[in-house]
Amino acid sequence: MDVDPAVIGARLASSVVTPLIKKLFVKEGPGAGLVDEPVRISSLLSFRGEKRTLTEKDLSKLAAELVARAIRNAGPGERPCPADEDELVAEQLATTLYALGDLDMNDVQAVRLGHQGLAYELAHATRTRGRTTLRLSQGGTLLYERLLDTACLHILHFFTQRSAFVPRTLVEQSGRLSELITKIDILIERIPSQTAQDAGFERRYAEYMTGKHSTLTIVGIDLSHAEATWPLDAAYLSLEAVSSGEERPLSAFGLGGEEPPAAPQHTALPADRALSGHQRVLLRGVAGSGKTTLVQWLAVSTARQESLRGLEQLIGRVPFVLPLRTIARRESLPSPASFLTSVHNPLDGAQPPGWADRVLTAGRGLLLIDGIDEIPERDRERTRAWLSDLLIAYPDNLWVVTSRPSAVADDWLGAQGFAEFTLSPMSREDMAAFIDRWHEAARQTCRTEEERATLGAYQSALHTAVRTKQDLSRLATNPLMCGLICALHRARRGYLPPGRKALYDAALSMLLTRRDTERHVYAPGDVQLDEEPQLQLLQRLAYYLIRNGEAELDRDRAERLIEEALPSVPAAQALGDAPAILRHLLLRSGLLREPSVSTVDFVHRTFQDYLGAKAAVEAWDVGLLIRNAHDAQWEDVIRMAVAHGRPRERAELLRKLLDVARHENGAESALRLFLLAMACLEHAPDLDPAIRDEVTRNAMEFVPPMTIPRARELATVGPLVLELLPGPEGLTNEVAECCVVTASRIPVDAAIPYLARFADHPAVGVRAQLASSWGRFDTERYFHEVILRLDRDDLYFVAESMQHLRLLLDTGPRPWLILRGDFTADDIRDNLDGEEVTRLRLNRNHVVEDLGAAIGHLTNLETLYLTDCLRAVFLTGLSDLPLRTLVFETPGLSGVGVVPYRMEKLTALERLKVTIGHASMERGFPPNITWLDLHVVHEFVDTAWLSSVFPRLRHLNILFPSGTDRSIDLSPLAALPDLETVTINAEISGAASLPGVTVTASSVSARPSAGAGSP
Repeated sequence: MDVDPAVIGARLASSVVTPLIKKLFVKEGPGAGLVDEPVRISSLLSFRGEKRTLTEKDLSKLAAELVARAIRNAGPGERPCPADEDELVAEQLATTLYALGDLDMNDVQAVRLGHQGLAYELAHATRTRGRTTLRLSQGGTLLYERLLDTACLHILHFFTQRSAFVPRTLVEQSGRLSELITKIDILIERIPSQTAQDAGFERRYAEYMTGKHSTLTIVGIDLSHAEATWPLDAAYLSLEAVSSGEERPLSAFGLGGEEPPAAPQHTALPADRALSGHQRVLLRGVAGSGKTTLVQWLAVSTARQESLRGLEQLIGRVPFVLPLRTIARRESLPSPASFLTSVHNPLDGAQPPGWADRVLTAGRGLLLIDGIDEIPERDRERTRAWLSDLLIAYPDNLWVVTSRPSAVADDWLGAQGFAEFTLSPMSREDMAAFIDRWHEAARQTCRTEEERATLGAYQSALHTAVRTKQDLSRLATNPLMCGLICALHRARRGYLPPGRKALYDAALSMLLTRRDTERHVYAPGDVQLDEEPQLQLLQRLAYYLIRNGEAELDRDRAERLIEEALPSVPAAQALGDAPAILRHLLLRSGLLREPSVSTVDFVHRTFQDYLGAKAAVEAWDVGLLIRNAHDAQWEDVIRMAVAHGRPRERAELLRKLLDVARHENGAESALRLFLLAMACLEHAPDLDPAIRDEVTRNAMEFVPPMTIPRARELATVGPLVLELLPGPEGLTNEVAECCVVTASRIPVDAAIPYLARFADHPAVGVRAQLASSWGRFDTERYFHEVILRLDRDDLYFVAESMQHLRLLLDTGPRPWLILRGDFTADDIRDNLDGEEVTRLRLNRNHVVEDLGAAIGHLTNLETLYLTDCLRAVFLTGLSDLPLRTLVFETPGLSGVGVVPYRMEKLTALERLKVTIGHASMERGFPPNITWLDLHVVHEFVDTAWLSSVFPRLRHLNILFPSGTDRSIDLSPLAALPDLETVTINAEISGAASLPGVTVTASSVSARPSAGAGSP
């Protein structure tokens, strides 16, 4: 990793530096969270002025201790300076720190400077006052500079903790200081002492990974080689990922029913934070849903080591991108030493011997294994065995494996401790954002103002079309299809063909012929190849890949396939021999690419499946299709084969598919095939009614869905399933909720009347699902037909936009609210009535910083949830609120304890859920907490500390995200007179000291998911 030596060079964690830095300042005086103006630095010092408690000799000892710690932590054989310079470095550091008393500035000005600016000012003040500047070697000078930087960072952080006025005035800078200290602590813990050779190679490797993966190809914009890429930063759209084992988040305070379920599954994590609290993740997503783009984003974010707020789990990691389509073609899957070779990384020969092993042994790897579905089924078991062996050898790294939803069974990697997530379809807001970004990228290719104006008109028209045409909005629910729709809408001047097959046909036509013709790519006399012969050749390649269960093929094999096809495609011979034709397809078709010098593949698996299905139908290879129907790799092929077929061919294919389903041994396998047949009906507008009825009748055996995962699976069939779902009458609460989950995941207008039938349902889980699904449908219609009819008792209403919020409040009161997304402090303050709201949840809000300004006026607010609100860490201004419950969840901050500032001022608080680390244990906590849900990021918690900080505790839940190998002594908790229950996921001792207390403990050997656990 390209780690700044000034950041980690001194290798001093905050737990070492903070106690020493505190000695520089008086314990009492201005500050303490009460000041309403800046404070002069000189008035805070403990070694200057009237309140002197630290002598210059003590200051020298303090500096000497910092030097000694830095040298001790540098590692054997890596002393940062000659031994005879230790005292000189300490003397120069003490002299420079003494200059704090000479600075004519206050704490706000110092924080605004930043720690490096403060270090410069101190060094400058030392020189201008004529104090001795010692002659040091290069190593001694570098150590002195690193220690001064580190000291200044912690000095400024001390200012932000001492006074509420500083962070209130400089929220962004205060946040950066805290973030930087957190990053240093994590880097010190994760990066062992490195040789210069390893560190130098990691810098080169990080630069390569950034260059390799920081661009995307955009469908329909890559009209010439110069325009073929889109910066990942501009293109990346963070979609949501839903935990496969959990449809809705558990309430933090579940006992007694005081906090009922809130928004259901739609309150998912951002997909790039699926690693939060999980070391191992299996991520499922349909074709085009953004799995590979997410892999690129994680790789680039890790390589850059920048802007990782919310992605702290990536700090200090080294990314390895391992696409299975490439590495599984080898005779044996690679060992770490061969990772770079297996993906044709040109730096392979430059890596120091044993480097990959050292990285993984230290637990610093991020292994991104992309595309389980893109390898033959016969190879998946050997892939799992390979993965299992790697996990045994290198257990402490981060792992992400991607797959299409049904390529591998549920819990396929469960024994290896993998949590499972599924990428959610794009919401309406996601579609709108994608359309805007696509057109902004396309605008860069316009040559005239007239072109830009025309593109702007197309952009506006497409927004309207996606909003108003339900078929279109349903097709645009993943990035690939949304990009195709944008490209076709522009290429066809605002006209879009109906249906998925027609869209693919139009897209192929655009990519194969229209774009080159309209862009005048060909010069007079150039040989042009029509659309049909290109399709014939591409179909041959696609069908070969599908038949052989491959995702890429050797270039010479591709040339042989083209050569064999030439007698049947004489028009292609005008371009020359097979290598020349393949070059033409690679350069001009827009559908093929070269992932490496010797291999060829399709730009997206969807195009391969579509063309392969066309070839299978033309050859009427129905036996091959049916034999592979159970394989997830073939699902899209079979759907598209039905679309390509004539009515009689469709009937035969579906009839045989039903026969295979009936003879399946397992119920799950039969279900998949029956649902596949049902999904095929969407692509069969002309079909024998008897076959249609038979397909529907078989699918009815699995309706209504009985579990939430089954409900999600049923939704993949699409709008046809709405006709099969029963109404609420006679259903249990659980089954009613499953039916609503299915319908709410089919974002077409036809779902709204069905969902409206459940609006009066008494079960809060059903109503919560309805309230949370608003963002998937037309705002006005869903509001009037569903939201307005919901019983408000015990129900959180969800707003994802200002339009949502205004509609809710205009028909209020709504005392329980969830605001999801970036509502500003002004939005919240100006719209929420100060007396109406009693429970508020802010979710995924990255703009609110001053909570006092946003919600300080809510005089009856009793419950506040802050989930993934990374800037809202200062609770200043909330002390007058009657808050009884506070939940502060930071799902992206794996391995980091974040406790809000000024929480001790919330004297009415009784229930608290928070994540703590070593440093945050020093933070002030409210005195009257009775329910505590504590997530601990390290492997130990001091129960004596718990007893002293929370003297009135009744219910305690402690969760270690990765489990702990240490036994936790509960006996100090005997000092808590009111304690009733303790739940902890660790081995314990001392439980006998707690008579009358219900203790639930579980030793966790596998790494569990973080996020469970009600007290």
